Amino acid sequence: MLTGQKDLAKHTVQGLLEVKLDTNWKTYWRSPGEGGVAPSINWDMSSNIAKVDWQWPLPKRHDFLGVETLGYKHDVIFPLSIHIKDMNKPVFLSGKLTMSSCTSICVLTDYELSFDFTPNKLMPSTEAMFLYNKGESQVPKSSPTVTLNTLSYNKAEKKVTVVATNTTGWQQPDVILDGDTQAAKDTSFLKPTTIIKGNTLYATLPVTSWFGTPKLVGQPLHVTIGDHDLAVEITAKATDTPVSIPNTTNNLLKTIGLALIGGLILNIMPCVLPVLGMKLSSVISAQGLARRQIRTQFLASAAGIIASFWLLAAFLTAMKLSGQALGWGIQFQSPWFIGAMIAITVLFGANMLGLFEIRLSSNANTWLATKGDNSHLGHFIQGMFATLLATPCSAPFLGTAVAFALGANLVTLFAIFTALAIGMAAPWLLIALFPQLATLMPKPGVWMDRVKTLFGLMMLATSVWLLSLMTSFFSANIVWGLGAVILVIILWLIGRKKGRKTVIITLAVMLLGVAAILFTGSLTANKWAAPLPPDHHWIPLDTAKIATEVAQGKTVFVDVTAQWCITCKANKMGVILQEPVYSALDNKNIVLMRGDWTKPSDYVTGFLQSYGRFGVPFNIVYGPNAPKGIELPVILSSDSVLDALKKAGK
Repeated sequence: MLTGQKDLAKHTVQGLLEVKLDTNWKTYWRSPGEGGVAPSINWDMSSNIAKVDWQWPLPKRHDFLGVETLGYKHDVIFPLSIHIKDMNKPVFLSGKLTMSSCTSICVLTDYELSFDFTPNKLMPSTEAMFLYNKGESQVPKSSPTVTLNTLSYNKAEKKVTVVATNTTGWQQPDVILDGDTQAAKDTSFLKPTTIIKGNTLYATLPVTSWFGTPKLVGQPLHVTIGDHDLAVEITAKATDTPVSIPNTTNNLLKTIGLALIGGLILNIMPCVLPVLGMKLSSVISAQGLARRQIRTQFLASAAGIIASFWLLAAFLTAMKLSGQALGWGIQFQSPWFIGAMIAITVLFGANMLGLFEIRLSSNANTWLATKGDNSHLGHFIQGMFATLLATPCSAPFLGTAVAFALGANLVTLFAIFTALAIGMAAPWLLIALFPQLATLMPKPGVWMDRVKTLFGLMMLATSVWLLSLMTSFFSANIVWGLGAVILVIILWLIGRKKGRKTVIITLAVMLLGVAAILFTGSLTANKWAAPLPPDHHWIPLDTAKIATEVAQGKTVFVDVTAQWCITCKANKMGVILQEPVYSALDNKNIVLMRGDWTKPSDYVTGFLQSYGRFGVPFNIVYGPNAPKGIELPVILSSDSVLDALKKAGK
């Protein structure tokens, strides 16, 4: 496609090649990495053409089964500069595009391209010019704010170290190396380990080659650095000058410390509250047991928590090695997982209400072994269940630790997830260490049955919440039809265990309770709380539109959320829909964008990961004074939102 723009003095015409790929298919950058073939065009059959310059937008890294490649998914635009011999004569473009596209398999395809035009008669095309500028904006160029300080190759360790300074500071930079010489083309430059100290970036890239140890000293290399709204390319010759790398031990220890605190705080987050009944029951059931037995039971619960975090780490590792999207809580994007959690919470809730019992002497001694027995398996399952139910919550410090873990190597990932597990298991480890703490609880009695009933109802309420999440995957009629079936089963169990009279009383209490709540709420709503206003008008997340709106002097507030995210709901009801934030966001100079992560979305995942985030909620404010955005804390406050809006706006 031609834009119609021409430079008569330089004898050039602007054009572009737009490639649209199906979901999960990718093509490659000019240097594809450890595998793949870069796209190429043979223009030999063209006439009145001197040459064609192909520009390459900043690529993304893709990892599949341990093989790292560089390239593009979905849509990519390659800007072209066509050099014409004679601007007054017709041009015939005839080329063969050879492009490799891959998922788990690769297909190498040839495409015939041909069209003709007369350069001095071209008319500008608004659509083509927009696409060209969109592609051009993603092509790395030199920047006055970025300086390459050192490009050093350590032949003995087979590593290249890049030291660069950005006067505006670094956020989540990635460094890519390649070159035009044969030595550089024969070398694979792998994913870097990066350290940021002040405004200085230290990136160390391992190198490999099929032809032995690469000889890179003195070779010109292209250093491409991508960061938030930054794509820079600098060419320099590699030296063998030694580079002193700052120590990262303190950063890792700090992150592990945050992980321990974040894991501990998870115990009091809303997602875990329904499990408190099981925890409380465990403590109470320890009355009269030997200290050794108390210790082993609580160690079993702690082991369940740790094992569950390790399973999550293993799951994320498998996804990372297969090149899939990573994120905290992504299992809630699967209706199968939500369905399994509904079944588990209903069974646990019904068991706590005394509607059925699991006898360890029978063949039903399964992974649903419950709270009231002395089974180590039961306590182990409690720990695992608590962890899985905790993932929709983002406790303070958790986001920082998870982001560091998912962006690090596999050993560090497991180390940080282990720290999260130990933090969450800390209360159980404390009782295991000091079993006498369990004796401080009141002795079992009638009150214990009432408490178990309360927490059983809380567990069933959790089932209702999980059931509501299914409306994102199935029609509401199907979902609530399933809910009605579950309710009938619960009532049948009540009738079987407690009698028909109890069923009638239960239904009457439910109806009267709902009626009383609605009636009382309608009479007193204006006195005890103001009703929530209607939600704002949100448009879907569009990174290209963000830049356009900011260029027009507007402020853009981005909310990345998910239906299953409890913290997102708290932010919405507690801050976004409350004054004074509600009125501030209603300003016509503010554009509201929402990224929905309820279901898997490569686009939203890519946006999150571009800011080093691997979970929701995530809020960021852009504006004329903050084109790169002002990131907001995980748990919003009115002051933080208003302050960001003020700083970003004019």
